[in-house]
Parts: sequence; structure tokens; C-alpha cells
Amino acid sequence: MTAGPSLLGLLDGHPLPRAELDRRLAALRAGPRSSALPAPGSAEDRQLTRWVAQVLLTEALCAAEAAARGLDCAAAPPVRLDQRAAVELGSITAAAFEGCAAVRAVFAAVTADVAVPQPGLHRPVPVLATVWELATPDGDFEADPETLPVALAAALRAAPPGHRVTAAGWTAALVSTRTRTVPGPDAAPDPLPPARRLAFVRWLDHARAHHLTLVPGLEHPGDPTQPDNHHRH
Repeated sequence: MTAGPSLLGLLDGHPLPRAELDRRLAALRAGPRSSALPAPGSAEDRQLTRWVAQVLLTEALCAAEAAARGLDCAAAPPVRLDQRAAVELGSITAAAFEGCAAVRAVFAAVTADVAVPQPGLHRPVPVLATVWELATPDGDFEADPETLPVALAAALRAAPPGHRVTAAGWTAALVSTRTRTVPGPDAAPDPLPPARRLAFVRWLDHARAHHLTLVPGLEHPGDPTQPDNHHRH
């Protein structure tokens, strides 16, 4: 079947109506951020239309994949991606991921077996921490000064070593101060989430190439062959 102006595109040769694209664009024009949108009919407006079309095509592709796999989309709750995740997925896929449960369900299924090396590569870096040895009416103990009541810690710092002070309902004397090595914060983020996002992007690129047919005017906004692509290098 040949794609026409009333179509969003073709999915495995089956037509996808453009009506949802027009509805979503109208909702954007009527929404709270309408003043930030490009002028209707401009090149930037046509690029926005292409961008929204690609989001819808991604959602449709994943909805078909979820149905084929028998996935439970209700088990994919709404999420809000952080900036790193959104950049790694790309703006179109990130928007589809946040807005469509089928995209999230397919992401989970496609990336379920992704694995990365874990032991020894991302161990926390040890750091030195200050430890106070305190004497109190209830016995001696050690404490991180940052965990003590602010008023008590301030009084102990101001008092001579071994001098008993009372503050914030506590009575204690600072007997000695020493440092010890403790585990520090993880030196690197968990490598698994980025690896899963990369695997999904690769799967999605392959699926788009093999299952979607784009129509003129609704090409990918980054396609260098379409007339409104303003990227210059």
C-alpha cells in the first residue's frame, strides 16, 4: 500500500492514520507551553510535526511488539527519566518511553538479559572519617561528630579535652579524636542502566528500519535529506 497525506506511516505495511498526530499537535497548541512553540507553517513547525510523528511511530511500533510478545503493559508504571537517561535514549525515544506503557514494557523485555561486569570494577573508594570517643554517664562510645546533636557537637568542640559539657539534653566529655578509614561513596555509577538503554536504542533502530515506512513530510527530523533539517557542520 502507498502512504499518503492522511497517514502517519506504515507499520509492517499496514496504514497508521494521521488523526492521532493532528490531535496531539492540537493539544500542544492549546497547552500551557503553546507560546514557546514555533510559528505555524514555519520550518521549525514542520520539524516539530516530524518529531511528534516519530514519537507516535515509536509508540505504535512498541505497542505491536508488546502485543506480539504478550506483555503486560499495566506492569510498566509511569516514570520520569533523569537527564542522563533522556540523553542516552534520545529525545524521541525518551518522550515515547515516558508517555507510553508499551514502550516501557518492551524496554524491560528487550533488555532483561543485558549484563555487565560487576565485581571489583566499581568498588567504593575508602575515605578518612573523624571519630570522637565520648564519655557519658551511661558509658563510653564512639561517634561521628556529624551525627551528634548540633548544640552538643559545638559545646564539645569549644570545651577543653576531657571537660564534661551538657547541651541539647546530653552530657558528655570528648576524650579523644581519631580518624579511621571507612567506605566512601561509589566512585562510578551503576553501569547496568546505561547498558540497557544502549541495547534498547539498538533494538529500536533495527525495528524501525525493518517495520516502519515513513511518509513524505514526516521523515525523522534529523534526516539530512529532508528540506527542513538545519544542522550544519
